[in-house]
Order: sequence, then C-alpha cells, then structure tokens
Amino acid sequence: MANLPHTETPLLASRIIAGDIRAAARLMSDIDDEKESALAELKELFHKTGKAHIIGITGAPGAGKSTLVNTLVGELRQRNRSIGVIAVDPTSPFTGGAILGDRIRMQQYTNDEGVFIRSLATRGYMGGVSRATHHIARVMDAMGKDIIIIETVGVGQDEVDIVNMADTSIVVLVPGQGDTIQAIKAGILEIADIFVINKCEREGSVKLEQELKIMLEMAGHHSDFWIPPITKTESIKNVGIIELINLIFSHKKALQENRFQNNNDRKRAEFEFFEILKSDVTKTILRHLRENGAFEQIIQAIAEKEKDPYSAAEEVIKNWLSHT
Repeated sequence: MANLPHTETPLLASRIIAGDIRAAARLMSDIDDEKESALAELKELFHKTGKAHIIGITGAPGAGKSTLVNTLVGELRQRNRSIGVIAVDPTSPFTGGAILGDRIRMQQYTNDEGVFIRSLATRGYMGGVSRATHHIARVMDAMGKDIIIIETVGVGQDEVDIVNMADTSIVVLVPGQGDTIQAIKAGILEIADIFVINKCEREGSVKLEQELKIMLEMAGHHSDFWIPPITKTESIKNVGIIELINLIFSHKKALQENRFQNNNDRKRAEFEFFEILKSDVTKTILRHLRENGAFEQIIQAIAEKEKDPYSAAEEVIKNWLSHT
C-alpha cells in the first residue's frame, strides 16, 4: 500500500470527552482547515459517539429555516436537552468566504453552556452540507450533546445529502414560492421524515398542504413504519413548535422500535466510508503526481489535445494500483 501521511498522537479527544468546550472548538477548526492532526482525534472519538439524535433541516432559501432552528433550540432547552447546532452557509465562488449569519442570529445562546453553535462554509461542496459536517457532528456527539441540528444552505437538485447524515430529516416549505414544484425537482419527497409548512399564516398554506398530500400519496411511502407527517409552523411567533418537537420525538421512537427494519445506520456508514475513501485516495494520488512532476505533464497533454482525460485517469489509476 502507498505510504499514508503521518498521523499525530491525539491530544484533544480526551479533553473533549471530559467536556472541554475549548478543545472541541479547536478540533472543529482543525477539521474545517483539513489539518492531518484532526484524523487521530476523530479516530479516538469514534467509539464515544452514536448517542446523539441528529436532525437535518433543509428547504428553499427564504423558507425561514434559521428562525425555525432558533425557536426549536429555545423550546428544546426548556426540556433540558443539550443541543449542538451546525449551520452550513454558502461559500462565495469568488472569494471562498461564507456569510456566517446563523452564529449572529443565535447570539442569545452565547452564554448557554447547553448550546454549542458552529457555522461552516460549504467550500463549494455540492450536496448542501460541507465535507467537514460529518466530522463536526461527531465531535458534538462525543461532547455529549443530546440533539444535533444541522441546517443546510437550501434545497437544490444535488442538495439532498443531509439524508445520509440525519436520523430525522425535516423539509421546510413556505407558501407562495413554488415549493411543490421544487420539491419534485429536488427529490425531497423521498428524503423527508417530516414536512414543515413554515410561515403558515401566509395565503396559500392550505393549498400547499393539499398539494403536498396528493404528491405524497402518488409517491408512496419510503418506510413501512413511518408515514411522513405534514405540520404547520409560524416560527417567528413560536406557533406549532411544540407540535413539531413532538413529531421529532415520535420519529425517534419509531426508529428505535423498528431498528431491525431501519437500514439508516448502514446507509450512513456506507456513505461516510465511501466519501472518506474517495477523498483520501484522490489526495494521495494527486500528492504523488505533483511530487514527481507528472501532474503538470498530464494536464498539459490534455490541454494540447495530445491525450484525452479519460485515458489519462485510467493510466494514473492503473499505475498507482500496480505500485501498491
């Protein structure tokens, strides 16, 4: 096998398990910066995870996801639940920067030790979640958070990867923005465990609910033990939040009672393993190509039409496998 990069001895994991918030924040920064030292820490933390219930919240821009998350956190804190929030923000394609607005919007929880908030940039990653999101969620799990809420940047054709992370996936719709059409395009009918019609005071909420019910009946149910319910909220006024939380806990109970029928854990494990493998193999091969100068030669040959990219990739893989 190819020589893998040296992994440093874990220094933060034990402190995180003991409840050190600064150590957790440091590791999250290292993960987001893709530092190799974070790998050893994650390996150490892995066996201390699996207890948190992860809630994924996605929906079109303007659906009020951030306000909904903010209100959910407040109500869950009333129930004495320890909460982790991961707000995935869009990354500028020009500067690489992100508008990390959710951290500002949730400043009321700054001094609440029961709430840990982390904003992440997508870094151009298609899927609605950052590559680091899986790892950040695992750190929060190891910290002892009861519930981890992940808010994605929005729904799009490729932005449904949250289902590969969340125990309960919530799709937020809003009247008057063509959500039903977008739902069909994005394929979110298949990923939602709960549908939320937010800003339900608006005209068209009844029509949206009726259309959504019809589409769900036509699509059929993706689970034998759970039929995705539709609930209404007006999050800015705290309307419908208790009902939504009750549905979340009902779904959690259904998952626990039907764990042998539910294949989510295996699917998530497969997805995460594949993503890590794909990323690590790509990094390893590219590093090798750059070190021996082959990378520039290959790119130049493709640019000058001397070689097609398909054959080039095949040759690189074949050569790499023959030396491992």
